[in-house]
Amino acid sequence: MKVLIIFGTRPEGIKFAPIIQELTNTKEMDCVLVNTGQHREILDQVLSLFSITPHYQLNLMKPNQTLEEITSEMIKKIGEVYEKENPDLVLVLGDTVTTFTGAYTAFLHRIPVGHIEAGLRTFKMYSPFPEEMYRKLVTSLSSYHFAPTEKSKKNLVQEGIPENRIFVVGNPVIDALLDVTGRPYTFPPNIQKIINNNRRIILVTTHRRENFIKLEGIYLALKQLLVDFDDVEIIFPVHPNPNVRKQVQKHLYTDNISSRIHLIDPLDYECFSHLMKHSYLIITDSGGIQEEAPALNVPVLVVRESTERIEGVETGTLQLVGTDKEKILSATRKLLEYPSEYSKIANTLNPYGDGTSAKQIGILLNKIEKKI
Repeated sequence: MKVLIIFGTRPEGIKFAPIIQELTNTKEMDCVLVNTGQHREILDQVLSLFSITPHYQLNLMKPNQTLEEITSEMIKKIGEVYEKENPDLVLVLGDTVTTFTGAYTAFLHRIPVGHIEAGLRTFKMYSPFPEEMYRKLVTSLSSYHFAPTEKSKKNLVQEGIPENRIFVVGNPVIDALLDVTGRPYTFPPNIQKIINNNRRIILVTTHRRENFIKLEGIYLALKQLLVDFDDVEIIFPVHPNPNVRKQVQKHLYTDNISSRIHLIDPLDYECFSHLMKHSYLIITDSGGIQEEAPALNVPVLVVRESTERIEGVETGTLQLVGTDKEKILSATRKLLEYPSEYSKIANTLNPYGDGTSAKQIGILLNKIEKKI
């Protein structure tokens, strides 16, 4: 069976890596890898780490592109690849513009689609934007749905997807994370120096589009934490998006800022994964980190108003705290001041899998091959 795998962002590359490795080692599978180039440079780091070489590098991103422009360009270029390769199945993952255009263009070419990480929902059309709508549209365009959890499966069933088309397999991001953090690693000197201070590390990331006008509360909370706790250091890899950097510049690049907050450039996946492992807790609006950190027994405070990873909230591996300064401070103080509260979250079983997702997907695709 010829399987075409399409990706374009760093999270897609990370999550697809163990699946690509699994299918490449399966003689029944002929894999064609397509990189749209949505996150070209930071995705290239991931592909190199996992020794993956795409067959097609579309390089579709240009400065200041609108969603309309990138969508139309992707549909055209991806369609040309489909015409040439004529795959039996297209695999997409998650909720990006690459995911949507990959699935939509496959539909136009009457090629079945398998959706990895299917069934995530906030049930709010614009939160996160545009990811929530991409998820729903890709569900409608897909023939096979690889859901990370039973809750994701339930969401799909409620939307009318036949149960025999839904497979609960966990999330392959855990496969990738356990692989990488199990390897020997030496931190860059600037990171190792912070770790050597033997303070509790709070790792911070912010990048969500819907948070661009709400970042002030998050950043003011970080400043207050450094005043309240002298045994804490904050490491904040600042996203390159100008909207994020403008707010960081306004609130955190100030004369009286503590030397215990470290505003650094984004880290490659390997370094970031090992840094998560060394962190005391993580404050983030990232979706992937909500799944990854619990596998390393690190509590997560989610600075968003809603999350599609609701399993983490329900099981207790993460807390949804929003973007209000006082709510963030209250939740963080509790974890810093009360070991029992910290331990309760850190020791909760991760609902997103045990590192065998890629193997499960490979077995299922072998069965699906016989039906196509």
